[in-house]
Amino acid sequence: MSTNGLKTPGLRGAKTTTLFRAVNPELFIKPNKPVMAFGLVTISLCMGYLGYLHAVKENDQELYEAIDSQGERYMRRRTSKWD
Repeated sequence: MSTNGLKTPGLRGAKTTTLFRAVNPELFIKPNKPVMAFGLVTISLCMGYLGYLHAVKENDQELYEAIDSQGERYMRRRTSKWD
């Protein structure tokens, strides 16, 4: 037992209402490391997937299907009027 008279450190020992505890559970629940690791891996995979989709979309926008004078279709890289 601690010598300063508190039962538990932090907000767990403070007198609070049930509504405050229901609205802010992260202040009163002990950290769960496996859940945090799972969340970190999940968020990292989601961000990687979004980055992949962004890169694929940018690469796809540079090419378009063009038709030459003989009616043949081919892929052509997009160019700017300023180039």
